[in-house]
Amino acid sequence: MVRRVVHFAAVLLLLGAGYFVWTQPENLPFQVPWTTQAAPPEPETAPSSPAATVPSGPLGELTDAALRTFVARQPISIQALRAREYPGSALQVVRTLNPGSNYSRQVVSYRSDGLKIFALLTVPSGTPPQGGWPAIVFNHGYIPPDVYRTTERYVAYQDAFARAGFVTLKSDYRGHGDSEGQARGGYNDPGYTVDVLNAAASLKKDPRVNRGRLGLWGHSMGGQLSLRAMLVDPELKAASLWAGVVASYDILATDWNPPPGDQRPELDPLNRRYLRALSPNAYLQDLDGRPIQLHQGTDDEDVPYRFQKDFAADLRAARQRFTAYRYPGDNHNLSGNLRLALDRSVAFFREQL
Repeated sequence: MVRRVVHFAAVLLLLGAGYFVWTQPENLPFQVPWTTQAAPPEPETAPSSPAATVPSGPLGELTDAALRTFVARQPISIQALRAREYPGSALQVVRTLNPGSNYSRQVVSYRSDGLKIFALLTVPSGTPPQGGWPAIVFNHGYIPPDVYRTTERYVAYQDAFARAGFVTLKSDYRGHGDSEGQARGGYNDPGYTVDVLNAAASLKKDPRVNRGRLGLWGHSMGGQLSLRAMLVDPELKAASLWAGVVASYDILATDWNPPPGDQRPELDPLNRRYLRALSPNAYLQDLDGRPIQLHQGTDDEDVPYRFQKDFAADLRAARQRFTAYRYPGDNHNLSGNLRLALDRSVAFFREQL
């Protein structure tokens, strides 16, 4: 009888999450600038080529310095994101919702790139501790922007951290719900990452929040956004990534959702080198020991489990701190281990923040 009650409670928790995910619409998330293995063309032979202004070495090879320069020109690159400013704004209350068991819930807005971005804010009840509450920037996975609603997804996920005494802020990325701007995707365009970084900046301005105790939680596409944000903002202390799209870009370009019946896409050495340099994974040493926690099910049909293993290998090579959890037979949402994964994430943030 007790076992049935526990099972029924778990089902209710999953239903309460109100969460679902679609496979990403992009089969090849990253475009490559060169179409052959040859060195980048000279300007007079291909004036419209994105590689035309990239200098080469004396033998026509692309030097490391030239590649870094070219990568830095890409708006999605870590270099370009670091060159921007993220002022955020005061959080403006739009609507007060029914409270949780020990926390308030409000739809709020903040500014990002001049856009009004909406978000779901939770704040623990009672007097904040000295210095303010620890806070988590909550980054959801891909949901078609035209059906996204602020309060309809990730309810149980956000609730777990809110009940544990964390302020949480889940952004409606630009073009989602009532947020202004265009939804251009999380992989080729910097907009969603900019919104995440401005969400973090807005939390830092809130007097109830301890700006020295900020972390990130990200699922699927939100894992990619969280990783980028952490590499741009050194004040973000830790991240828990669930089924994150966090393999290096060269692997994403060849191993993610290949077209049915077609051969796996191949990359020549030059384009593989470029995508590797463009990837956030090329900058993992800049975590400077800030910890990462990873969770993924082995039967994830949306994001291959291999991506977590590749990311763990990159973290290990960069000598960075991480813990990786493997859930045999579980899916993209960790439906079979939801309570366990949430408990592990809450314990992680309690320790690291």
